[in-house]
Order: sequence, then structure tokens, then C-alpha cells
Amino acid sequence: MSAPGQWTRPTKSPEQNSGAESLERDLRRTGQKHMSKIAVIAAAVILAACIVAKVLHGRAQPAGISTYEPNQMKDFKKPEAAELKKKLSSEQFAVTQQCGTEPAFHNPYWNNHEPGLYVDVVSGEPLFSSLDKFDSGTGWPSFTQPLKGTDIVEKKDSAPGMVRKEVRSKVADSHLGHVFDDGPGDKGGLRYCINSASLQFIPLEEMDQAGYGRYLEPFVKAGLIKAPMRETAILAGGCFWGMEEIIRKIPGVIKTTVGYSGGSTANPTYEEVCTGGTGHAEAIQVEFDSARLGYENLLDYFFRMHDPTTLNRQHNDVGTQYRSAIFYTSEAQKQSAERVKARWDKSGKFNRPITTEISAATKFYSAEEYHQKYLVKHPGGYTCHVLRD
Repeated sequence: MSAPGQWTRPTKSPEQNSGAESLERDLRRTGQKHMSKIAVIAAAVILAACIVAKVLHGRAQPAGISTYEPNQMKDFKKPEAAELKKKLSSEQFAVTQQCGTEPAFHNPYWNNHEPGLYVDVVSGEPLFSSLDKFDSGTGWPSFTQPLKGTDIVEKKDSAPGMVRKEVRSKVADSHLGHVFDDGPGDKGGLRYCINSASLQFIPLEEMDQAGYGRYLEPFVKAGLIKAPMRETAILAGGCFWGMEEIIRKIPGVIKTTVGYSGGSTANPTYEEVCTGGTGHAEAIQVEFDSARLGYENLLDYFFRMHDPTTLNRQHNDVGTQYRSAIFYTSEAQKQSAERVKARWDKSGKFNRPITTEISAATKFYSAEEYHQKYLVKHPGGYTCHVLRD
């Protein structure tokens, strides 16, 4: 229960954050309860104008793949054509949805020699590896085989004067290109001739962070990257939506999961945690590569993204569930946390003492699915976190 004059965040649900209603709700969450409908409508008009301008320009770039979730591919539903036209460039739409062909030698990936993964530009489904890419001299990206474990759909293409095998992605049903039998003989003899416009390239150093860590082993065997040294951290610092949006983008972070930790109630729901009676805090479980991102470096980001001096509160979010806490998973993490906290306390960055709790990690409970990567699903949604210098 809030003290008089204090405002606490409303209960979040999967139906929230849609259209102008979402904007009005998010503004209310930041304390602007009395925002007029006129301002809400004006903001929506400005947003619509920006979208129209991008579409009219004809080269709107696709929304970047934030994090690939393999388990969600079975539930993937391809957006309607109108929505795809907003997300894809005119060429990407023509190729993937209308079986078009881009110009040879005038596309971004035909001569790309960087190591990494090529994924479906529509769904993020992994398709090809740079390890199987070769220069066919045709002016289009060419591969000897699809990525192992990937199902590429082949269809007979009886265009006038020729018979070819068209290849399409299985999940999004995107037109990719064609497969021919004139590839390198020592590698199976096939040539997958693919349009760059059907693909998005994920550089090797970004694969783990983007959710494609399971495909790293061949690159490790090829000596292009070292195997990650995985470590887990559990951090709490207010609403987990905003924290996750910052943390997941930190170089060296492999995976983030929002949930509840530090309390006594088993298998808590969001509604139960919101009461403050479970003892749990909204927390982030962070899996990271300690060879690229040290634990103390991660904690430096943690202290930069929230106010660790407000007890049981972050901005308008009030209650023990919004406390600042570091739940250590080892004695080494405990010592590191105490060192970093003391250093930040003496840094002069804050005008009050740091109240961050440092305690042993207990069971971490993953939050409901609609909370995971919330700000990826709802760009512009509520957040009270910003990464300070």
C-alpha cells in the first residue's frame, strides 16, 4: 500500500501497451496522470507520420533482431503484408514475398567475408553459416549447404524456359533463392544461390548476445572464437523491463531472463509479487561470458542504470519488490559485490549512501512469458532506467 501522495505502478498484463491507449498508460506510469487526450492523440499522429515517411521513402530498414528465441519459432506467425511493408525495404519485400531477384554484384552480402550467421530477414530463423559460404562468381551469396539442423524448403520452379529448385525458409516461408548442382565437388556439389535481401547477417562476435549461441561450436572448432566462459549473475534494481533492455545489450551478455528472487514464496506470480508480501524482488538472471565481461564490470553497469540510494524504491515504483539488490552465487561474487559497492559509495556519484542489498542467491523464478523482453515486444513502453555516464 502506498503512502499518501505516492503512486505505484499499475499491474501489468499481456493486453497492455497497444496503440494510443498504451502511450497514455505509459505516460501515466511516469507520473503524468493528467496528460490530456489531445496530447496523446498528437503523439500518435506524430508517430504515424514518421512511419508513413519511412514507407514512402521506400527504403525502410527491417527492425533489428534483438534476441532470437528458438523455442518461440514454433509459434511464429508471419506478419500481414501491410506490416511487412513497414518493416522491410521495398527490395526485401519484393524478394521475400513476391519471389523477386535482386541485381547481381549490387547487394550487401555477395562479397561479405566476415564470419557469422545468415538468418531470415523476416523471422530471424538461422539459415546459413559463413563457414559454408564461397565465391561462386555469380554476384550473389552462395553456400554449399544450409546450416545443420535447419530445414530449407525446396520447390519446383518452372519459370518460362527453365526448370529450377526454389528454396524457401520453413518458418516464415520467405523466398530465398535457388539451389543448383554446380557447386564445389569436394563439398557436396551444391550451390545455394541466395538473395542478400532475404538475409540478415549476424556477426560472429554478436551471435551469443543475439541468441544464436548454440551455433557457435563450429566457429570454435575452426579457431575463430574461444568457447565462452559462462557465469550467472542475479541483479535487482526496480522494474525488470527497463533493466533487461539495458543489460541484454551489454557486450559479453549471453542471455537475460526476468523473474523473481530473494523471497520466500515458491512459484510466485506477478500479482503476488506486486503485493510486496512474497519478499521477492523483480530481478534479472544474467548469463554472461566472463572472458569478455567481468563480473565487476557487469556490476559497474548495474550501478549506472538505477538509483541504488533509494530504499525499496525506483522512481515511482515503490515497495520491497523494487529494492536494489545483488544476489551473489559464489563467495567470489560476494567479495566482488562488496568491493564494487564500496567503490561506488565513495565515488561521489551519489549524494546519499548506497542501500543496495548484498545477499546469497536463493531460487530464481522466471517471470511470466509476457514480461520477457517486454520492451522488445513493446518499443516505447514504460521504463525508468537509463545508463548514466
